[in-house]
Amino acid sequence: MSTATKDRFRPVKSILVSQPAPAGANSPYVQLAEKYNLKIDFRQFIKVEPVVPKEFRKQKIDILKHTAVIFTSRNAIDHFFAICKDFKIEMPADMKYFCISDQTAHYLQKYIVIRKRKLFVGQKTAQDLFDYFKKHKSEKYLFPCSDIRKDDIPEYMEKNGIAFTEAIIYHTLEADLSDLADVKYDILAFFSPSGIKSLKINFPDFEQGNTRIAAFGPTTAQAVRDLDLILDIEAPMPNAPSMTGALELYIKKANNL
Repeated sequence: MSTATKDRFRPVKSILVSQPAPAGANSPYVQLAEKYNLKIDFRQFIKVEPVVPKEFRKQKIDILKHTAVIFTSRNAIDHFFAICKDFKIEMPADMKYFCISDQTAHYLQKYIVIRKRKLFVGQKTAQDLFDYFKKHKSEKYLFPCSDIRKDDIPEYMEKNGIAFTEAIIYHTLEADLSDLADVKYDILAFFSPSGIKSLKINFPDFEQGNTRIAAFGPTTAQAVRDLDLILDIEAPMPNAPSMTGALELYIKKANNL
């Protein structure tokens, strides 16, 4: 829980999650909805557009001059291999891959045959990869990313004198949310500053009122505060490492359970 005060704990019946709907019935969101009889909807607040070959060429990046690639999302994987296909680039068998999470690493198998000795996987955050970068300091890293990204990896690489190239391979844009103008939810859950920015652009006159806001990660939380909005639910926390865990703690209190 973050800046929430006692009068912010009103009963919760509906939640809008600013991410794509999860696949499968085992999603923790499905379980949360069933357990507390909630209406949980999913809607991406941002969209991505690929960098076209002409635009990528202007960056003057030679992919094959690198010995390692850093992936922090599925979007990065998809757009990176789309670029490789456009330029008829085949990744060498000895290329090393550093993935931010197990989910990202698993998704990578869509494009390559994973060799255990060439794959390094974090638990969830970029910081999880820093020890790997330190142990493999001599690699020449390529960091495929969006034009909007966190600073943690570039700052770490520069601070520690590790060779890396940032490759902008897709753009992050706000989605059109005009159909939500008259729809109200008790909680809006955000996972990136881009999602908060999209809320502001789509609804410049947004008034929070009794709508609770949940944020995952410190940069998302700060983006909420920067707009002078009330941050009611913050994750990860020691007692709630996931968004669903943080939501459940809040719901138990707000719904007197």
